[in-house]
Amino acid sequence: MLSWIVDVVGTFALSLASASWFLQLRCRGIGPPFGPRAKPWAVIIVAGTAIVSTGLGLVLVAASHHIHAAYAGLIVPGGLWLTNVSAPPDRPGASPIPKLLTAWLTLPLGRLYEAMGEDMQTWCDTRRRAAAGNPQWISDAAKYYYAQVEGRLKDREAQAELGRWRESILHKINIVQLINLDTTPARLRSSLQMHSSTRHIRKYADDDLLRLVRRLETEALNELHLFLAYVYRLGYHKLLNYPFRPSAQRAPRPSTHEPSVPEPGRHPDVK
Repeated sequence: MLSWIVDVVGTFALSLASASWFLQLRCRGIGPPFGPRAKPWAVIIVAGTAIVSTGLGLVLVAASHHIHAAYAGLIVPGGLWLTNVSAPPDRPGASPIPKLLTAWLTLPLGRLYEAMGEDMQTWCDTRRRAAAGNPQWISDAAKYYYAQVEGRLKDREAQAELGRWRESILHKINIVQLINLDTTPARLRSSLQMHSSTRHIRKYADDDLLRLVRRLETEALNELHLFLAYVYRLGYHKLLNYPFRPSAQRAPRPSTHEPSVPEPGRHPDVK
């Protein structure tokens, strides 16, 4: 009797551990399944899988009369990684039971994915807001987060994608700083043509420089958000916020410097 209890408890414990591992494999490239909002659903999935695994082991024990057959139930957690449950096609006169069963099985996974998306959104928004107070912080944040993952990335395509976002962010913030320093229209036109992300901008440089500044800052922040989401899905979700201590580092943001606008007729519009 004691041996039977030990085997059942052992099956349940091993099922919990393996279900947790297989669930993390399934969610690789999406995000951590045990994040703040996703954790309750992950626990439900892992515990439910362990219970089914243990139940299957008990059935096998009853059928085979071999106590160690309980460990055969350990194959169940592998289904979290290897299987893809989808709803069966609708057929006239078909029983609704398979469809209801499939919906019941996919509900926890669907809720888990939704909660993981919310966790990623919160993570990205926190870091985006931390950098939004100053254009230079946007540029520095892109450089900081890229430096944190660059040496650990084995996927060259992912590294190249992050590098493209970083260069675009740095380029746009550099133009913002040039405008705030009252750069010449010629130099501004030349800078806009230096990168594909700003080459299409033609009508704001001389007409409304403040509007151009706001546009470039907004685009840089949006690209930083995409950059962070990509980093998060790659598994680097424990990076510190940049700036590290915003409350200590931040001074009140000065009023936006209004770039001097050339007198009409002095300079041609940017083409």
